[in-house]
Amino acid sequence: MEEFNNKTILVTGGTGSFGKKFIKKILTFDVKKVIVFSRDELKQYEMAQEFKDKRIRFFIGDVRDKDRLYRAFDGVDYVVHAAALKHVGACEYNPFEAIKTNVYGAENIIEAAIDRGVKKVIALSTDKAASPVNLYGATKLASDKLFVAANSYTGDKESAFSVVRYGNVVGSRGSVVPFFQKMKHTGTIPITDERMTRFWITLEQGVQFVIDSFNRMYGGEIFVPKIPSMKVTDLAEAIAPNCSLQYVGIRPGEKLHESMITVDDSRKTLDMGDYFVIQPDFSWWKPENGQGGKQLVEGFCYVSNTNDQWLAVEDLRRLIEVNSGDS
Repeated sequence: MEEFNNKTILVTGGTGSFGKKFIKKILTFDVKKVIVFSRDELKQYEMAQEFKDKRIRFFIGDVRDKDRLYRAFDGVDYVVHAAALKHVGACEYNPFEAIKTNVYGAENIIEAAIDRGVKKVIALSTDKAASPVNLYGATKLASDKLFVAANSYTGDKESAFSVVRYGNVVGSRGSVVPFFQKMKHTGTIPITDERMTRFWITLEQGVQFVIDSFNRMYGGEIFVPKIPSMKVTDLAEAIAPNCSLQYVGIRPGEKLHESMITVDDSRKTLDMGDYFVIQPDFSWWKPENGQGGKQLVEGFCYVSNTNDQWLAVEDLRRLIEVNSGDS
């Protein structure tokens, strides 16, 4: 894709599930350089053994360290910000650490990108950032707002910032899929609530949506793909059809159903066909940037249990088989 020709692209959290998949994809383009920015030297070493491409550079660093980001962003054209503390329980137990990484880290990314002349930044978000009930979601909502508002601080610089928000990822580390696969050998699958639903997307789809969003972005948008929902009980049936279900109750910080666009957000959201765009509520946003989009009806909300796309048991089973190697 010409958008990435001769560009230098940096991925924070580049050794994670998304980062590895994104980098594998982006290396099929005529990019100049890809920089993997992450904290774990072992994961970087292992990734270097897997990716034998002279265009890759590995940079050990933490998004909490602004000076390190300034060094890493030198000569970078595009940044994908995928680094985060994302496990709900860990964030609840370590709230200050979650804020340092997910909120202050976002601030550091923004300041380094503007000062270093990075042209485009896309930050990855989560459905848990819409009407958050846990600290992880709250920090990601704060992060989303920082990246949208960052477009007000660029001055005469060309930097543009946008956000991509989507749901649970098939095959990613921390996904419920490997947990269910492990538990099926016990004969019992623990389910929080039989009514629970979730949005579902594959790593491949998530990566492609981010790539497409680089082409579409002006700066300030939150891009939301239209993706299917699934019932957690159907997921258990797909993975372990011969197991019994044990209902254990909703854990702290969990919702029955996830949301990606709230009723209040929908007032400024456009339906673009196969995705939505939540437009920024700032004076600098130009209405023509949303050309071709259709304003959502009053009261619309994008929630997993009222979605018009659903994955049945067989759909889930097929997705898991196809994407089992992504983690």
